[in-house]
Formats: sequence, C-alpha cells, structure tokens
Amino acid sequence: MYAFRTVLPFEVHDNIFFIHREAVVSVKMFKIRKAKDDEPTAPGQVKIRKRSRVPGVMITQYVEELPEGMTTPDFTRKPIAITIQEGKLAVFKAVITGKPAPTVTWMRNDGEIDEERYKISFEASSGEYQLQIPSVTVDQADTYKCYARNEYGKAIVTAALNVIEVGFKKNRALQESRTAIRETPEDFKKALKHKVDMEQREEKKPEIDEKFWELLLSADKKDYESICAQYGVTDFRGMLKKLSEKKMEREQEQERVVERLCNLKPIELKDDGLAEFELEMSLKDPTSKIFIYKDGVMIPFDADMEVKHGLKQVGKKFVFSINGVDPEDAGLYQVEVDGVKIFSTDFKLPEVEFLVKIQDVKAEEREDAVFECLVSQPLKKITWKGKNIPLEQGEKFDILVSEDMLIHTLVVKDCMPLDKGIYAAVAGNSSCNAWLIVEDPGVYFTGGLSDVTAIIGTDAELVCKLSSEECDGVWYKDGQEITATDHICIVKEKIYRKLIIKNCTEDDSGKYRCEADGRKTEAELKVEDPPRLNSDDLTEFMKPVVIKSGKDAAFKMTFVGREPMKIQWYHEGEELLEDTGIKIEKSESHTRLLLTKCKRKTSGEIKIKIKNECGTTEAITQLVVLAYPGAPSQPKVVSAFKDCINLAWSAPSNTGGTDLLGYNVEKRKNGSNLWGMVNPANEPIREKNYGVKDVVEGFEYEFRVSAINISGAGEPSTPSEFVFARDPKKPPGKVIDLKVTDSTYSTLSLGWTKPIEEEGVQDESKGYFVEVRPAEDPEWSRCNSTAIIINSYTIMGLKSMAMYWVRVLATNEGGDGEPQELDNYIIAMPPPVKPHFTDRKIKTFMVMKAGNAARINFNFQASPIPSIKWLKDGHPVGKHVKVSNSDTSSQLMISSSERHDTGIYTIIVKNLVGQETSSVEIRITDDPKPPGPVELDENVSGTVTVSWDPSPDEKKDDRLHYIITKRDSVKRTWQTVADHLFNNKFTAINVMPGRQYKFRVYAKNDMGLSKPSDSAIWEVKRVKESFSLNLPASKDCSFEEPPSFSVPLKTHNSPESYECYMSCAVTGNPKPHVTWYRNNISLNTNTNYYITNTCGVCSMVILKVGPKDSGNYTVIAENNLGRVECSTKLVVKD
Repeated sequence: MYAFRTVLPFEVHDNIFFIHREAVVSVKMFKIRKAKDDEPTAPGQVKIRKRSRVPGVMITQYVEELPEGMTTPDFTRKPIAITIQEGKLAVFKAVITGKPAPTVTWMRNDGEIDEERYKISFEASSGEYQLQIPSVTVDQADTYKCYARNEYGKAIVTAALNVIEVGFKKNRALQESRTAIRETPEDFKKALKHKVDMEQREEKKPEIDEKFWELLLSADKKDYESICAQYGVTDFRGMLKKLSEKKMEREQEQERVVERLCNLKPIELKDDGLAEFELEMSLKDPTSKIFIYKDGVMIPFDADMEVKHGLKQVGKKFVFSINGVDPEDAGLYQVEVDGVKIFSTDFKLPEVEFLVKIQDVKAEEREDAVFECLVSQPLKKITWKGKNIPLEQGEKFDILVSEDMLIHTLVVKDCMPLDKGIYAAVAGNSSCNAWLIVEDPGVYFTGGLSDVTAIIGTDAELVCKLSSEECDGVWYKDGQEITATDHICIVKEKIYRKLIIKNCTEDDSGKYRCEADGRKTEAELKVEDPPRLNSDDLTEFMKPVVIKSGKDAAFKMTFVGREPMKIQWYHEGEELLEDTGIKIEKSESHTRLLLTKCKRKTSGEIKIKIKNECGTTEAITQLVVLAYPGAPSQPKVVSAFKDCINLAWSAPSNTGGTDLLGYNVEKRKNGSNLWGMVNPANEPIREKNYGVKDVVEGFEYEFRVSAINISGAGEPSTPSEFVFARDPKKPPGKVIDLKVTDSTYSTLSLGWTKPIEEEGVQDESKGYFVEVRPAEDPEWSRCNSTAIIINSYTIMGLKSMAMYWVRVLATNEGGDGEPQELDNYIIAMPPPVKPHFTDRKIKTFMVMKAGNAARINFNFQASPIPSIKWLKDGHPVGKHVKVSNSDTSSQLMISSSERHDTGIYTIIVKNLVGQETSSVEIRITDDPKPPGPVELDENVSGTVTVSWDPSPDEKKDDRLHYIITKRDSVKRTWQTVADHLFNNKFTAINVMPGRQYKFRVYAKNDMGLSKPSDSAIWEVKRVKESFSLNLPASKDCSFEEPPSFSVPLKTHNSPESYECYMSCAVTGNPKPHVTWYRNNISLNTNTNYYITNTCGVCSMVILKVGPKDSGNYTVIAENNLGRVECSTKLVVKD
C-alpha cells in the first residue's frame, strides 16, 4: 500500500484523515476557483463564453464576431490528471489551435513554476506543448493550469498532479496510523467478555450453507482452508468425508453430459474492469444447452464478448466474462449443461473507498463546473447523480475516467441557475456528495463591437449588446468621449447600444469604444472611397449593343473614386489592350472603348473593371455583331406534278445573330449552268416550304434555297435531287424469277428480273427493297434503307440454321409495288453437301513415342454442319482423349500418350446427306529394351546356335523383332547374319574351326534398335595330330540316316503388312528334300514366298503379311530312308 498526498484543482478548506491498517491518506476539501484576470481589457473585448469540443476547456471570446479566417484559442488535446510515484518524470501534454497562433503559459495553484524544477517545451513537428517535471516530489502535487491567449480570446484547462509517497515517508505514515488510535483497558475487557459470551452461544452447530459445498466441488484443494474459514467450518475430517461423497454423486451426474472436464479457473477481476472464469470440457452431445446462473437465477449471455455477460468457446475451452463490473455483479456463478451442475465460483468485489471525495463547486453562469474524485480500486465507471437523479453522458454532462480508472470526473457544462444543487458520486456501497453553486456574473457585454467599413458619403453604425437593459453606455473615439450631434446619433434600444455616424467622411475613421459598468468593447471604423460608376452611364452601358458586321462599336463610362485607379476592359474574359481595331481612352473621371470593323466572332461579353486601394467595381454588357445567315438544309421534293413541284427545307443553324426575314428559292434545268430565281427578289418566302409552278412538263429540275436576315441573303443550300415535272407515276409490279443464288450459315444471296412495265397500270421500277423475317416473327424488316438499282442482293447477319421468309419489292416515284416472296422458307446454311475429306494425303499409320503428344487432324467439307464421332478399335475414345471440332475440321489429341493408347482410331462425319469415315492406326511404343543374356551352343558341326532371353518389351510390342550380328577374329567387322527374327533362337552356319566368333543380339521395333546383348567368345579349336596310318581290316560302313528336325518351327503372331520370318533345322543323309505347305498347298513354286535351305537350316520369308497369309504351315523333309514333318500356325493381326 502507498500513502497518497493529492491536491486537485480546488481551494483548500480543511484536512480530514482516514485511518487504515496499512496506509494514511491525506485528503483536502476543495472547490473550483475562478481565475481573476487583472490585466486591462483588450481592445474590442467582450466576455462571451464558448463551448469547446473537449470537455473541461473554458473559452472566453473577446469580440462578438470573429474576422474571417480568425479563431479563438482551443485545446484539441488537453492535459490529463496524473497519478505518479515520487521520483518519476511527470509530463503534462497539450495540443492547441487558434489563429493567430496563441501564446501558451503554465501556472499552478499553490506555488510558482521555476526553470530549475520545471521544463517547458514545444515540439513543432507534432504541435505539442509540454510541461515536464523531472524527479517529481510530494510538494509538487498541485493543480496545474494551461492558458492559451491571442487577441480574440483565451482558453483555460486544469489538470491535477497526484504524487504517491514511498520509502521512509511511507513507513513513517504507517507507524503514525498504527499509533493513531489505541484501545483502553476498559475496551479490552468489554471485548473479552463479549467473546466468552459468543463462544457459549456457539456450542450449537449451525446448518452449513449449500453454497459452501458448491464452492468446494469446483475449488482446488489449496483453497479448502480459506473457504472453510469463510463459512466457519472447523470439522475438516467430516467435511472431507462428505465432500468425497458429494464429488462421487456430482461426477456420476456429469458423466451423462460431459466426456471430459478440466482446468477449472475461478472467477477473477482483471485490471481493465473485466471479470472472467474459464473451464475446459468435452460435451457428449454438441447440441447440449449451456446455462449460467447467478445466485440461482439464470442470466442471459451472448457469444459477443463486448456485451454485459459473454460466453466464448474456443475449441473445448469456455470463457465466461462480465463487462463493466459493478457491485451488483457479486454472487455465486454456476454453469449447468442440460440441468447438470458443472462448475461453481464465488465472485466477491473488494470494498471501494473514496480516497478523494468530490467537493463543493462555485461557478458563474454559463461556465463549466467540474467534480472530481479518487477511488481506491480501478473502476470502469461509477454512478453520478444530480439531485438524486442518475446522470448520463450527453450535451449537458461529460463523464470522464482516467487511464488508470482511479480518477473519475463529472463536468456540468454551461451552468445555469437551474443546475445548482447536490451532486453525488456512488461506487458500490460508498458515496460522497457536494454542492454546485451557480453565481450571477453581473452586467457584461454579450455581444461586442465589430470593425465596420463604410463608403464615404454613407452612414456607419456601430452596435454592441449588454446583458442588462438598465445600464447606460459611454462612447469614445480615439480615447476621447463623444456625445450626440447632428452628425452623430447615440441610440439605446433595450439591451442594444448603437452609435450612428451620418454621411461619413475620411475624418470619421478611427477606433471607437463603448464602456458600461466597468466593462468595455472596442472596434475600428474605416471610411473608404472605392470606385463608383455613374448611374445614368451604367444604365446605358448595360443595354446590348447591336451592329452589323464591319461596323464600329463604342462603349463609355464615367466614374468617381480615390486616385490612383486602374481601368481595364475585357472581351469574353480576356483583357483588351491597345491594338489594331481596339482603342481605349482613359482620364480621371471617364473611359471609352472603341472596337473598329467588328466581325461576327467579335460578339460576346464586354466588361469594364475599375480598381483602387479601397475596392473594385465592374459592369458588364453584350456586343452583338450581325452577319449573313448560314445555308439551310438540302431541299426535299415533297411531291411533283407536270405543272408544280413542292419543296420543303429546314432553317439554318446559324442565323447570323438575328431573326431570319425569309428565304430565296432558285431552280436550274438538268444540263444548264444557270440558276434562276423562283420568287421575286423583294418578296422573300416566309415559310420553310414552297410550290414551284414555273416548270415545263417533261423537264428535269434541281432546286436550292438561301436564308435572308437584316444583313442580306446568305450562302445557298446544297441542291436538291433532280426531279421531273410530271404527274406521279404508278407503283411498279412484282419482280420476276426471284431465286436463291448462294447461301452460307450467315448470308443469303438473291437474284431476280425487273417487273414488266404496263402503261397506266404499273410503271418502270427505279429500285428494289429486300425484306426478311424469321419464321417465328410475324414482322418484316427491311434489309436496305435506300433502294438498290441492281437485280441482286446478299442478306448478311443471319443466324446459322435458322429459318427465314424472304421477299423483294420494286419501287419508283409512285411508291412501292407488291412484294414477291420465295415459295418456301430458307434455312441459313450452305447448299447440302455430303461429308468428304479434303486432305490430299490421309495418313493411315502413325508411330509415336510413349509420353509424347499424339495428334490427328482431318479436314472435310459438309453441309449442313455434320456431327463428328471418334472411335478407338470400334469403341468411343476415352476421357483423356481431347477432340476439337469446327465446321470444316476435327482434331484428336492425346496430350501424353501411353502404350495402351495403341489402336485404330476411326472418325465418322455424318449429316443429313450422308456420312464419311476414315481410320488411322496409331502405335504407341518406346525405345526397345535389349534382350537378355546370349548363349551359344553347337548342335551341328560347323554351326553355332545363338539363343537369348526375350526383351522385356516383347510382350508389349508385337512388332518387336531381333537382329543378330557376328564378328570373327579374321575379318574383325560386324556383319548382320539374321534380321526380322520373331523367335529367340538362331543357328549360324559356316563356323570355321580355329577362328574366334562373337555375336550380338539387338531388339528392334518401330522406334529403332536397342542396345546390344553380347555373347561370349566362341571358338572351335583346330586339333593338329601327328599323321599315322593303321589300316584296320576293312568293314562296310554306312553314314546314311533318315531325316529329323533338330530345331522345329515356332508359332508366329505377325501384324499386317510386316515381314514374317519362319525357320527350322533339318538333318539327314542323303540330304533331305524339303517342301513348304500352307493349308496343305505347296509353296515351293509360289513367288510370294522366299524359301531357302542352307546346310540344313530351312527358312521362309513372307515379305508383306496379309490376312490371306493366315493359316497352318507345314515343312516336310524326306529322303530314301524316311519322311518327317513339322507344323506351325501364323496369325495375322489387323
């Protein structure tokens, strides 16, 4: 605890001491003290109270009306009360406005502000004035005032500095508090006797409040002792036993609604005036209802933490809050879920005391009164009452709280006699009150004099306003008292005091002052002599000047005013200077402007401007220069007869600046260069139409019109179209042989023959109109706005495949003839065309590497637009295949192809006329992987059988085959010995003993060769032995043997159009005769098959396999010792 020594902005009356166990607080009674200004009244000063937007700021205005752009001082940020520990830095800050810039000073109630202990500064960047008190001491606790003054008024604000004592002084205060009141022995005996009586009465145990058990069920074990002490429970063992039973019962109840409950935190009051308690729980049913009770009464709450009672859930954590805590919020809070009690916590508020109470305040009428108090605990708000009525923030009252929530302030604004009375501050059970006394300020100026500017020769009036009608005013000029004369009138009207100066002269200029009851107000009178125009000349000048083009215009003006004067003439806002066609004359009393040879563009505003040091005057007139009118519109032929042609036209947009007098009409025969007047020259045509009767039947004429104004006739119009002087023609007949010559999806071309001409029935056609209407629309629309003269037309902008009705009608001067329609509706489409492909060369086979994009394009022609369908091996293509179609092309694309995309792709283009199809085989493959290990074996002397494991791609690619190369130690070059092998074995012949051989096997497909698989080195050693001859007894020896197959045929699956290679190995002596058969038909003489037999290796090559080559193939080997056969099957894939 600390000892506070607080002095607020009030006058000291006496001291009251509060005795506490741990602190001593010294409180001074105070009231608001009005500052007295001893300086003389400023010029023109009155005393007008003004309100500031910032509460607690008092503004006094010295003049009744502020000059334009000037303002009285005001605080946009006022110093605030400070409570600070002794020895710290205290800073009062203020931001002040006013024009001219005010002078700022600082004062304190008790004592002076010296430079040694205080530092006054101003920061230009932020506009902030500061009063700094380094290492503040207790004796500097006081009320500080900040004054801001300029010539139009002043502003005052006060702020309190409260200093907290620490260290030795605090300890001494504590000692004094302990010794302030001592008990006498008699008091001790009475207390002891009272205690004995109480112990005897407490032998009967009272009933324990149920609230006690609710608190224990939710409390930590460390809090058991304090709760028992609070409720007077001493039987701890019995309490613990019963508590255990209640906990078991409560947990069984909670298990019905809660899965987990932990981290129960009792309610706690925060520094910002907010109270919270929280818990974590998992509900078995997320829709369970949660209720909050206070002292058994349910209270409403909201998820918004800004309301009075809020419940916020974050995951499994629930936080209950109470905003703006006040004494009524104390009590037992309980959380229930679906009627089951979950958590209980008791909320107790600490007792609040007023360390500094509000004091009586005296305020003059229209001033602000301030009540201020200091509480012992931070409170967000307290209750203020005036005459036992609660007060709220508004236009009459400002309720303020300091940042630490210890200092609370009530500002009664613009005090009136009705506001006097008792005001109270209430915090919980504590309260304090004080009187507000509103005093009458006496007689004063409620409205001061204002500076007046008068023109020489006119009257001037100075007016001020008093708060009382009874008080008289005394007038002064330049310090000398003045009285009423013929030239000066002094008027008293109720609360107004007037000084009227008649027919002012320059001598009347000066400073005037009015004094009443010791108060005064002052203002300045300025008598000026600005330029003034002669009224007769001004009236004449303002009349518009109207002249013809090429004539002169003159303007003049006389004036009076103080010299020197500047004279300026303007035309359409631009100043006129002496130049060709512009002459300006100037003297002391008059000026003249002469504009010579004016043109039409000279028309506009003419302004004169005269200026001296006292002011500026202006006058404006208009100059109108008349010119010839513009050309009317092209005449239109309304109707034509053999003896009269009727014309009509529009007036010109440029009338030459005046009204039109009429029009002249001229005519000219076709082929002539001469124009002749139709109307007499002195008889202009008044209307905008005319019937020309001076025409000869059968001749062709054109006409033009010119407008006439006061200046004469203007330019003629554009000539009309040629027209024959003859009676109206008959409309033409129907067009003949209307037909469609071409069509697209958006256009339709028509052709026709002109109608037949019949005298008296239908005349010759002069043009044609084409009309069209959609089948669903009953209205015809015209395609061409003007008649066409050719016998064909193309309609544009049709909707594709839409149905339209079309007709053509002929027209001439007699009107439109009857329309001729097509017999049937027309569909917007090209002529029917069966789909056919337009590509010169269509690919039928494509090989693509896996992972690359595969793309097929087909261009076609078809009408109407066909439907397009893609198939793969007879089935719709997969979703990963993208198809893009247009009216004339289709594209299939596989963005990242895989082996399973291999197949035959077919496009079907179909419309109403027919359909067309085309197919492309796409083979998706990859670089082949090399075969497996190569093995060499000798089955027949002089041969080597090469065998290898198949390539991993053999099963994936039915076009994969093998190539074998060999190299011997003599030639040392690689030679191909076998190609297009679809099996995994080959017998190489002509293997010489004594040479080393090496073989390589490659896998090959449509993408190319694989890496080779190398064999080991093969060598048949040549055995050299010494020659010896032992001739045994001769015996008959036979080397003959029947035929046999050492290597049989292998089954083959070959794609269409590829080569197929079949081979087998045959032994026998004598050499067997080998015959090849397909489906039991001999092939040895068939030139389509290439058959060889080398050293017993029999092979057959089919150069280009086709479907007809499918079947069973048999090889028969026979000699005189026997016959043997071997068969296989060839399957040709599509």
